[in-house]
Amino acid sequence: MAISSGAQQTLWSNLYARFRQVAPAKPGTFLRFTLACAALPLAASLASCGGSDAQAQVPSFALESPDLAAGTIDTKFVLNGFGCTGNNVSPAVRWRNAPAGTKSFSLLMFDPDAPTGSGFWHWAVYNIPPTVSELAQGAGNSAAGLPTGASGGTTDFFDTGTTGGNGNYGGPCPPAGDKPHRYMFTLYALSVDNLEAAAGIPKTGTAGLHSFALNSGIGDKLLGKAAFTATFGR
Repeated sequence: MAISSGAQQTLWSNLYARFRQVAPAKPGTFLRFTLACAALPLAASLASCGGSDAQAQVPSFALESPDLAAGTIDTKFVLNGFGCTGNNVSPAVRWRNAPAGTKSFSLLMFDPDAPTGSGFWHWAVYNIPPTVSELAQGAGNSAAGLPTGASGGTTDFFDTGTTGGNGNYGGPCPPAGDKPHRYMFTLYALSVDNLEAAAGIPKTGTAGLHSFALNSGIGDKLLGKAAFTATFGR
């Protein structure tokens, strides 16, 4: 983080003023305080020498859905198939405070409670442009509904015919009688504009493969994650 010399002087003055409020006035105390703080990077100095308030005010990367605000999933967003009779409309999702340097986003929806031994992938959208901050309700129901440049990925509904086409959203449909399942929505902010190119994986790769690339394979090209969870049972 670049900072001007004038701003640095103001920071040190503010830190010293706070220090004097809690430290006894003894000869050499200010010198020891200055040397100790100056030896740290700026971010660490702020945290260690009384500037944690400034850090706490940094807005956090956040993901939410106005359609799932109650934390549960309505029939409108439930699968129409496999014994479920929902409308299978993808919920709206929106985000804010993306990390600086973001060049694309990827969105995954995952059910860790599915009785498969490996969970169940319901929705995947990759390479969402950095200028986009939401997907409208129904955007995940066709390729045409996604932002230009974004693409729907392979989910566990592949070739089942239940989602209107591969790459589209597939809503919840847990086994009847199960306790409500958790549906985890996670948005990834990346410093690259094409996940597959950066990770060296095929566009047709599974959501699990893409998840591995996002969480580990691309390393520091992952700038941040935001997530929320909603539940559904029948």
